[in-house]
Parts: sequence; C-alpha cells; structure tokens
Amino acid sequence: MADDAQTKPSGESFIPSSPAPAPTPVTASAPAPIADKPAVSPSAPAPAGSAVGDQLARIEDKTARIEDKYARSESLLSRMEDKIEGATTRMNEVARQSDLAALRSEVRAINERVKRSPGTGALVLTAIITSVLTVVLMVAVQRLNVDSMLPQRAAPAASQP
Repeated sequence: MADDAQTKPSGESFIPSSPAPAPTPVTASAPAPIADKPAVSPSAPAPAGSAVGDQLARIEDKTARIEDKYARSESLLSRMEDKIEGATTRMNEVARQSDLAALRSEVRAINERVKRSPGTGALVLTAIITSVLTVVLMVAVQRLNVDSMLPQRAAPAASQP
C-alpha cells in the first residue's frame, strides 16, 4: 500500500493518478497476521509517505466531487438561461400582440368616425346652398334698403397739429 502511493514520484508536486485503496478494517475474528508483514496497531502512527498519499487521494476525491457539483450547477444554469430566454421571447410576442390589438382598435374607431362624417356630395350641396342663400339675402338687403338702418361710420378725425 505504501508502495502504491509512492510509485515513481516526479518532484515534490507528485499527485497519484488513482486514489489509493482504502485499508480494510481489522475485526476481532480476523486471522493472525502474516509473518512477512509486521502487524500495525491502530494506535501506532502510519508511515509518513502513505499518510500523504492517502491525504492526496482524499483531496482528489473531494476535488472531483466539487467539480461534478460545479458541472451540474453550470448545466442547470445553462438550462435555466435557455428557459428564461424562451419565456422572455414569448412575453415580448404577447406584448407585441397586445400593442397590435390596441392599435387595431384605435384604427377601427378612427375609421368609424371618418365614415360618420359627411361625404363629398353633402359638402358640395352645402356649399351651393350657402352661396345661393348669401346672394338672395344680399339682393334683399339692397332692395329693401336695409343698409340705411345700419349706423354710419364716423369719419376719421383730422389730425390736429
């Protein structure tokens, strides 16, 4: 196990490529230790090289989990961004449709007002009737000498030096 963690280190920044296997727990019914290896008691400190390797392996595991969480968060944010963009597009379409509906109703109201206004024929007829009545009234005023009933205009006063 200590040999696996320290295989061919290249400088001080060596990080093992695969996590070291976890040590198997020793139980009370375990067979007697093999004579080739000395038994390590649980209270005895582990060799420094294997402890560093185990710690690096745990750090790598935690880093991998953090990277996975980050990747999941990033993909979730990407999906949310797409959904928000779609919703924004739909809301803009709805607003545009609402604006078009309001514009249509205004154009319809103006069209109805224009249709209710008098046409060209009615305007020409009104102009002819007005001109004929004006001529008739002027002739009547002149024949009945109604203009003499109107007060005379005062002559402009001569300028005094």
